[in-house]
Amino acid sequence: MNDGTNIPDRAAPRKLRIATASLAGCFGCHMSFLDIDERILELTKFVEFDRTPLTDIKDIGACDIGIIEGAVCNAENVRVLREFRRHCKFLVAIGACAVNGGLPALRNHIPLADLLTGVYRDSPDNGQVIPNDPELPLLLEKVHPLNEVVRIDYFVPGCPPSNEAIWKFLTDLIESRTPRLENELLRFD
Repeated sequence: MNDGTNIPDRAAPRKLRIATASLAGCFGCHMSFLDIDERILELTKFVEFDRTPLTDIKDIGACDIGIIEGAVCNAENVRVLREFRRHCKFLVAIGACAVNGGLPALRNHIPLADLLTGVYRDSPDNGQVIPNDPELPLLLEKVHPLNEVVRIDYFVPGCPPSNEAIWKFLTDLIESRTPRLENELLRFD
């Protein structure tokens, strides 16, 4: 019987494909994912990585699991999130920013025009010009959690979720179990 600490030795019919993306956030959830350390090698027995920090693949292919951290704050975030929804069987919102907007959503209490004026025009350190370059993604009026833009299948809370919570979540999915995170695995630092 598997206690969730190791992936069973049974042969999987095919490897699951996993892709990840970071939107508006701090990249802390990806760091927690990478903190599963050598278990990533054990994971590769059962999964293939598509677009992730481990592969440097820029475009997402057809995947079983898409893991997204960060909130949605600009048009590029919307495009990436919709692309993941189209290509992933299961889409996972991981971390406080993805689940409820997190720290990026603190700007929602200030109208966007006032925010840009305060940061750029009223600040002598920034040249007093609001950036307006076609290379910059268009900011949304409000920051949104992922589920306000696309359907999300699973939520992994935390800021960031611990590596143990991520490991437990992934091994549950790999073993075709409904992921369940016990309270001791959840943290909100």
